[in-house]
Amino acid sequence: MKTLKELEEIRKRTLDRVNQRKDRTTTRIVVGMATCGIAAGARPVLLAIMEEVEKLGLTDIIVAQTGCIGLCKMEPIVEVIKPGEEKVTYVKMDAEKARRVVREHVKDGRVVEEYTLHVVQGKILNDYKVEKE
Repeated sequence: MKTLKELEEIRKRTLDRVNQRKDRTTTRIVVGMATCGIAAGARPVLLAIMEEVEKLGLTDIIVAQTGCIGLCKMEPIVEVIKPGEEKVTYVKMDAEKARRVVREHVKDGRVVEEYTLHVVQGKILNDYKVEKE
């Protein structure tokens, strides 16, 4: 059994690790690469992002892959996490949309609203309501 002091040290180390994630100074672009994402076309999206970042000469950008994001119907999914800003989730992406997100959002700081989760999801719900009527 661990002493109270040992437990407190573990807690402090864990909090320090979590806070490192919060204090990042780099932009992260995360692509969902679970089975559903790959089947929906995430691989060309990931490659387009990497190519565009290199083409534009962007530095301090981390392009990463993740597993299941939990929104299979919205794949391919790309998340942009900029320091000090809310995470932006882009859905139903393709290579050209991904390039545009890198240019406009990552490079120029303008969110591409029409590709975001809340806008696309709203359009889908509206289309569903119209079909039901």
